[in-house]
Amino acid sequence: MDIIEIKGLIKDYALGSTTVHALRGVHLAIAKGDLVTIMGPSGCGKTTLLNIIGGIDTATSGSVKISGEELTVMQDKAMTDMRLGRLGFIFQTFNLIPVLTAAENVEFPLDLQKKLTRKEIKAKADKLLDEVGLSEYKHHRPAELSGGQRQRVAIARALITDPELVLADEPTANLDSVTGASILEIMQEMNRRAQTTFIFSTHDANVLRYAKTVIHMKDGLVVEG
Repeated sequence: MDIIEIKGLIKDYALGSTTVHALRGVHLAIAKGDLVTIMGPSGCGKTTLLNIIGGIDTATSGSVKISGEELTVMQDKAMTDMRLGRLGFIFQTFNLIPVLTAAENVEFPLDLQKKLTRKEIKAKADKLLDEVGLSEYKHHRPAELSGGQRQRVAIARALITDPELVLADEPTANLDSVTGASILEIMQEMNRRAQTTFIFSTHDANVLRYAKTVIHMKDGLVVEG
């Protein structure tokens, strides 16, 4: 079963008097439970593709379906609910809230959902922080953590809602090779255990060995490897 179906996806940006063709007609299907790496040089459209799949950006034209639901016609509230409850995001810039502790950052999506008690939320966040090796740092704020530690917080936050799909944009960017490998191993294990679908965008060839499926992009198109 495919969790993502993309047909004829086009994204154009206006840059002054110039039109930038970020995506030029992408066709793509990704199976549920897959661990996918999208490879390609900077500027090839990887981040744009992830942002459209995640509802952060909108397509110029084409079709994007997640679990059979068409994103391009989805109302704002439905899209917000999908992002909060069914999708997880891991950004290369972490996007942590600086005034919150590591634990509070991880708890934040569940606080927004308002489905669990405070005790249940805390217990779930503590479990995830333990799994990513950050139990002793849970009361630290982002500025007090290393880049690798902040990325681990971001992973725990992305996974706390038990999402169907996790989108990770350059998850190893600006990290040393040892820290990057340990982060990828955490996500690989969670993919194996929970069958969560992961999509990485990267130009880091070291990520390849963690993927079940590799997709190559060039100049806004999916190309053969």
